[in-house]
Amino acid sequence: MPAPNTISVDKLARLIGTPKCPLVLDVCTDDDFAADPRLIPSAVRRPFAEVAAWAPTLGASSVVAVCQKGLKVSQGVAAWLRHEGVPADSLEGGVMAWAQAGLPLVPEAKLPPRDRQGRTVWVTRSRPKIDRIACPWLIHRFVDPAAVFLFVAPSEVTAVAERFEATPFDIEGEGIFWSHRGERCTFDVMVEEFGLATEPLLRLAAIVRGADTARLDLAPEAPALLAASLGLSRMYGDDLAQLEAGMLLYDAFYRWCRDATDETHNWPVKKAT
Repeated sequence: MPAPNTISVDKLARLIGTPKCPLVLDVCTDDDFAADPRLIPSAVRRPFAEVAAWAPTLGASSVVAVCQKGLKVSQGVAAWLRHEGVPADSLEGGVMAWAQAGLPLVPEAKLPPRDRQGRTVWVTRSRPKIDRIACPWLIHRFVDPAAVFLFVAPSEVTAVAERFEATPFDIEGEGIFWSHRGERCTFDVMVEEFGLATEPLLRLAAIVRGADTARLDLAPEAPALLAASLGLSRMYGDDLAQLEAGMLLYDAFYRWCRDATDETHNWPVKKAT
């Protein structure tokens, strides 16, 4: 039976990637994190010893604290957060149990620098359709829930990246890390580089690639994603409003990829004669 105020690895794994995921805080000691500098997907680092200072500023509806083994550090942080009125659990077994279960971990070295508010900042071309919605969805759900996305004129992406210390993505140009590589689109690259190559995300990546590169034969669902994406682009003139609407679209596709690929629907049901 789980201990009070803890969450199992399996339960947290089911929540990550969904809108209901709690805020995951990595509070490993610096030494423990240096020994394995990877994060549970969507987790952000916070110094456990300074919890009294940052706890009142979280603004989260629920939190899961994670340390190396799920013992004193994460349980202490979770207890302090509950003292501040924030529902908080610690992860049973910590990062070690997560890794032993074969679940994905995001290499910290792949994350762009964060701004003063602790957010990653990204910039790409305006009027997004597929890849430029899929990638922000992936980042928000699995990498950095607080990430900021700037949509600007295509000719200004690199200049804005330099002036605003943002990371450019899904654009052509020398030295652009987060972009298409051969036949793979930017979403493929992010899934691989962030260590997120799970079966559901690889299935979703094939759908995104098919829709984004006009190879609709790659996945039967690719034409549906293309149609929905183009429809959204006609419905919204504001890029951020379109991104918000697109989040729900990709939430649905991800849940289908994870949970519903074997389910069919047939109506009316043929009656027995």
